[in-house]
Amino acid sequence: MAFDLEEQDRLDALKAWWERYGTASMALLLAIVVAFAGWRGWQWYQAHQAGQAMGYYEALESAAGQQGDDAVARIKAASTALRDDYARSGYTARGVLVAAWALQQRKDLDGAREQLQWLVSDKADPAFQAVARLRLAGVLLAQKQYGPALDQLKGTVPDGFAGLYADRRGDILAAQGQKPQARQAWEDALKALGTDPAAQIVQLKIDALGA
Repeated sequence: MAFDLEEQDRLDALKAWWERYGTASMALLLAIVVAFAGWRGWQWYQAHQAGQAMGYYEALESAAGQQGDDAVARIKAASTALRDDYARSGYTARGVLVAAWALQQRKDLDGAREQLQWLVSDKADPAFQAVARLRLAGVLLAQKQYGPALDQLKGTVPDGFAGLYADRRGDILAAQGQKPQARQAWEDALKALGTDPAAQIVQLKIDALGA
């Protein structure tokens, strides 16, 4: 009889606890299950996106190594897909730089410029943006758009790019016939580059300017 009373007390206590906390406990458990499922779903989505972006990047690289109008079309199509659908992927900025380089090699300066302008406007990765500004200045120089080319080199110079930016500035100024300003820019580049092998090329430019 005492055993039955103890069992009844435990059942009553459990019933009272459930009436007080049961709904909240189930809601908490459901929230945990939903959160876990969402986390796993997000992981799958991220992996799927990365895989898709990698596929477009590899296709772009492959097309960049080929010749012909068909290769150019594939380069632009793959780059467009990366920018439109996978803008935050780590493959996208690299792919855009590859596309710009490949188009520039094919003398499609307008196409290369469009690629680099997109990357310059993208604030997600300052390092890639710094490279894009430098290369865009080079493309604009080739198009003899000297003012816009110099504009790309203005403002804050990213760490590690001071010498390269000064060198490109000298190239633009020299193309404009501003020899004293070009010399000064190249001398600034020499100071910033130090023992970098690129400094030898800059020195050759200064020597040629003097001659």
